[in-house]
Amino acid sequence: MTSLTSTMRVAIAAESFFPRVNGVSNSVAHVVKHLKSEGIAAEIIAPGLYPGSEFHGTPVHRVRSVNLPGVHDFDISMTTTSSIITTLEKFQPTLVHLASPFVLGSRVMQACRILDIPTVAVFQTDVAGYARHYGLSSMSFIADGIVRRIHSSATLNLAPSTSAQKYLQGLGISQPLLWGRGVDHEVFNPEQRSETLRSSWQADNKIVVGYCGRLAPEKGIGMMKYLQGDSRVKLVIIGDGPDRKNLEILLPNAIFTGRLTGHELGSAMASLDVLIAPGELETFCQVIQEGMAAGTPVIAPAIGGPLDLISHEVNGLLYPPGDAAEMVRQVDRLVADADLRNEISGVAHDRVQSRTWSALGRELVGHYQSASRGLLLPAAA
Repeated sequence: MTSLTSTMRVAIAAESFFPRVNGVSNSVAHVVKHLKSEGIAAEIIAPGLYPGSEFHGTPVHRVRSVNLPGVHDFDISMTTTSSIITTLEKFQPTLVHLASPFVLGSRVMQACRILDIPTVAVFQTDVAGYARHYGLSSMSFIADGIVRRIHSSATLNLAPSTSAQKYLQGLGISQPLLWGRGVDHEVFNPEQRSETLRSSWQADNKIVVGYCGRLAPEKGIGMMKYLQGDSRVKLVIIGDGPDRKNLEILLPNAIFTGRLTGHELGSAMASLDVLIAPGELETFCQVIQEGMAAGTPVIAPAIGGPLDLISHEVNGLLYPPGDAAEMVRQVDRLVADADLRNEISGVAHDRVQSRTWSALGRELVGHYQSASRGLLLPAAA
């Protein structure tokens, strides 16, 4: 531990946190665990008045929130800047990490500017893209403005992929740095594959093609309906979310596992033969890395975060966004060719071995240190 980290106190303002399960809450959880391992004091600020005031020994300060109609699995902060100031003054952070800042993040950024606290803003959610997806063009413009205002005020900005980096640069944010995600290799590895689990899926003589993640319209899971007529394939949907009932109707022969965590999730992922990540609004797409670590070949659209993770026909397969016919063709290639599945999954597995949460955690703490020095040292230093 350096002299700077020994005195470091990090407040993490998470736009979403457990019990909500998504990329933001999952990454914040790993960050908190790493900070604890380094002896760095932390506190989480998150929306949603849920029971429980800590996570792995780290205090969780909950702020008042509401749910938007039709967005029942996401909490929208209703807190004030003055309330955040009170919270920060009590914890006395030396730095604030804003995880996917938007509504809560706006208030926290205002408070940090007033209190002169350095900030690291981590872009994670393409809110403007979501607005466009749901036909809310005017909201997309507003979302761009909010993101611009938050990130232009940050001491240091981090983006999970080159596409996210370019998006921020397009908003006039100078020099956003890349910070990806790690993988829990104890959970996600080929040894977790279970023939017993596959039998429970009635997939003994089938190629299991699956999806893993939140079940929501913007994830593009509906494209999997075009695979239902293939007698060689068994569809497995891992996860839960607001669109589950619709998907159960759309995919009547698919297995729906519900939400899985830990080694149950790792076993399910490793027991797939092909993983499809069809979402087209992914700023990173963590499930791709987890599938690769589990030894499962991955297919995804050639847009956003997947472009950084997949080299076509090397460690995965890509298809043009929105092209269901090409998606089906890529699935057919893997279904028909066990050697291709093994070749791609082998390369993918090897490439993600260095991507651990420990390594990404150390990298993040380095960014914290840079942000702290950037604010505290003279500009000419």
